Amino acid sequence: MEVKAQAKTIRVPARKARLILDLIRGKDIKEAAAILKHMPNFAAGYTAKVLKSAVANATSNHGLNEDKLYVKSCYANESITMKRWMPRAKGQASPIHKRTSHITVIVEER
Repeated sequence: MEVKAQAKTIRVPARKARLILDLIRGKDIKEAAAILKHMPNFAAGYTAKVLKSAVANATSNHGLNEDKLYVKSCYANESITMKRWMPRAKGQASPIHKRTSHITVIVEER
């Protein structure tokens, strides 16, 4: 049985979040949590929260054993992009794109 958790509109670009998600895909829950805990990347904190939420959903809502769970799949999709403007020389302006993402983690019992 698959159980998933999702965090929406996280202020991390999807491209940077995917680098972290590639490291934990297919790993056991405890190993994935240890990897995320020791990563200096900003996206690792949000991914750890989503992983913890997916494990909590699996154990409390579906009665699965936490020791047998593993990360079946995880992905980051692009979300909204906030558009801002930076003043430049000669009265001009250049755009700044503040990108966000949706992080999804799916766990399953082995």
